[in-house]
Amino acid sequence: MGRHTEATCKLCRREKEKLFLKGEKCFTEKCPFSKRSYAPGQHGRIPVRVSEFGIRLREKQKARRIYGLTERQFERYFEEASRKKGATGEKLLEFLERRLDNVGFRLGMASSRQMARQMIHHGGIEVNGHKVDIPSYQVREGDIIKVRPKYVPLVKAVREKFPDHTPPPWLTISGETEGKVVAIPSREEIDIVLEEHLIVEYYSR
Repeated sequence: MGRHTEATCKLCRREKEKLFLKGEKCFTEKCPFSKRSYAPGQHGRIPVRVSEFGIRLREKQKARRIYGLTERQFERYFEEASRKKGATGEKLLEFLERRLDNVGFRLGMASSRQMARQMIHHGGIEVNGHKVDIPSYQVREGDIIKVRPKYVPLVKAVREKFPDHTPPPWLTISGETEGKVVAIPSREEIDIVLEEHLIVEYYSR
């Protein structure tokens, strides 16, 4: 399955929950989900009884769409998490949070993960002084994330629109265009509303 190329807001409507995929637009009256919070399509308003499998599937799809991953990418993260010691669901969220595009978003360098991903693809982010153009790059404790000069005005504009943005406890902002990974994120520090045990059950069926 390739990347989703249709209207991004349809993903929120399909999950019947605002996933904040469009950045600034999600906080305005223009957000389509605010007007139509039911699933897209001609049968979207019709109540559907969801099976146990459907509940697990929807939770997996919600997580995949929040982080902007393809099905295969998400499967690979789960496979890697299942090989690690500890709770598989928590390890999965840790890997997803440590993606460079997510870190850029969490640091307030972009208004959405999609915007951060595009910035990274174009070479706008440095890690420890080296340009990194791979959005899936896994940051480590102590890494310094910095915006390259060409993208500084863009980041300043984002910060002006979201002046109250606060990074999670495992990240710190040092200056207008720089941040640091001070720790590996724990489940308590990840504010994504997900029931990760349902994702584990989905892949364990």
